[in-house]
Amino acid sequence: MVATVLVVDDSAFFRKRVCEILESAPDIKVVGVASNGREAIELAKKLKPNVITMDYEMPVMDGVTAVRHIMQDTPTPILMFSSLTYEGARVTLDALEAGAVDFLPKNFEDIARDASKMQEVLRKRILTLVKPGSHQPAEQAAAVARIQPKEPEATPLAREPLASQPRKATVRQPKPHESRKKITHPVELLVIGTSTGGPVALQKILSSLPANLPVPVLLVQHMPATFTPAFAERLNSLSKLRIKHAEDGDLVRPGTAYLAPGGKQMLVGKTGGTCKLSILPGDDRLTYKPSVDITFGSAAKSFPGKVLGVVLTGMGADGREGCRMLKRGGSTVWTQSEKSCVIYGMPMAVDKAGYSDDSIDISEMADRIVSGLM
Repeated sequence: MVATVLVVDDSAFFRKRVCEILESAPDIKVVGVASNGREAIELAKKLKPNVITMDYEMPVMDGVTAVRHIMQDTPTPILMFSSLTYEGARVTLDALEAGAVDFLPKNFEDIARDASKMQEVLRKRILTLVKPGSHQPAEQAAAVARIQPKEPEATPLAREPLASQPRKATVRQPKPHESRKKITHPVELLVIGTSTGGPVALQKILSSLPANLPVPVLLVQHMPATFTPAFAERLNSLSKLRIKHAEDGDLVRPGTAYLAPGGKQMLVGKTGGTCKLSILPGDDRLTYKPSVDITFGSAAKSFPGKVLGVVLTGMGADGREGCRMLKRGGSTVWTQSEKSCVIYGMPMAVDKAGYSDDSIDISEMADRIVSGLM
């Protein structure tokens, strides 16, 4: 199968280099180029490409607006190019909420100097996105339509003490499910790992969890270091929990979720009654920084038989080894269902290894967590 691609960018240089890189791959064909979002919408309807690569800052119509229109009219997997800045992270998160499937850092020097490396990265991403059943763009776009941000708090100090600051949103009651598999052990920690498609999946779950969740939450999302602070802020604005960009030495408390910093590794340790995070430099020998396996493994060691591990949508197999360690210690592991994943890579690896206790649709995951922990 030859994957057809529409390249959208206002820079003639960048369009040309991306086209050259993609067309050097025998299983990818560029069928069109556009210099702004409005052109992209029209060409998406006319050419019906398998994948669209999209810049976010363009004249006439920006990339985020174009993504929204394309996902409404002709849903197509969209790969965003993003600058490695705070503003770039914020806009990329907007694009993912609008329905884009994934993103890559936009680095002109890398594009110009190392075409072979960029070809391999782009080729792998694009072919994964066009794999039958690997993405659900329409569901991804619809998933965020129901997410509404909470009202901003007056000051950061208003968070303390957490118990005295109830959030206004009402927690949805769990739906009755006759076939639910019960958690048969006490749970002291919830750990969630994800990659491609994870930002929207995490938003959907965290926006539905109560402020008085009785356990701490550790979040591992494959994401660059410049993106995770903005993502933690985004999650915090949507959630009734307190969402914090994790720092070395953080004391882990119930009702708070800690997002692993990009480019580093997050471990959890327990001494007596004190639970604390360690943030370590990223090891170049490890593919993922942060790594789900690393965080899940530390949770398995510190809380044997007392963890709920959840693996969501994502490319690759990160999390499988961590889930093996959780299961060996007697903890519970859940995976996101194939039909609700953007990329059924990470959950599939755990499912096929036999480590998953249940496969759950993303629309039901928050209810299942609430009913399992409260």
